[in-house]
Amino acid sequence: MIRVLLADDQSLVRAGFRALLDAQGDIEVAGEAADGAEALRRVRELRPDVVLMDIRMPLLDGLAATREITADPGLDGVRVVMLTTFELDEYVFEAIRSGASGFLVKHTEPDELLRAVRAVVAGDALLSPGVTRRLIAEFASRSKSPEHTTALSGLTDREREVMALVGIGLTNEEIARRLVVSPLTAKTHVSRAMVKLGARDRAQLVVLAYETGLVRPGWLG
Repeated sequence: MIRVLLADDQSLVRAGFRALLDAQGDIEVAGEAADGAEALRRVRELRPDVVLMDIRMPLLDGLAATREITADPGLDGVRVVMLTTFELDEYVFEAIRSGASGFLVKHTEPDELLRAVRAVVAGDALLSPGVTRRLIAEFASRSKSPEHTTALSGLTDREREVMALVGIGLTNEEIARRLVVSPLTAKTHVSRAMVKLGARDRAQLVVLAYETGLVRPGWLG
């Protein structure tokens, strides 16, 4: 059973998400929070699998709460998905850099929300690959000039190649087809790259791909 914590200061939003999630046989809402401080307390209390975290909340915003969660070794198994009103929210890229596993716009389709919750728990694919890729590219292009770092020197050529494909939003299955290998082999290369770079999940691997210059905005592989 996938356990989800809903963190949003709008009770109507929480109620809508709860109704959708609780109707699934493999998902349950473990709790709710109306602000970031409460969300942090509830995460430590409940240890949910996924937190659907609004970026803008009173007392402690979602960005600060996410940093607290991802910095706590005791919460390593908790995945944070940011909720935002607009696709190009200026804080979303920073949220992913802070350890969030992805983001969703609040008006997302129900099926997409369910797919996203399941995907982030499985660690198999970045949420909303196309939109996320455009957003990361947008903010990466505004940040400091990408530079290759010594961190990448520990990767094999194949791991760097796979990391670049992750960076443009490809799933393990798509990477496998591109490289003519099995999905399991692709997943293994992704996992090894994450371990070597200390990346929490695929979302952080994407950020690193852009920040190190391995992938540049507009590159399609």
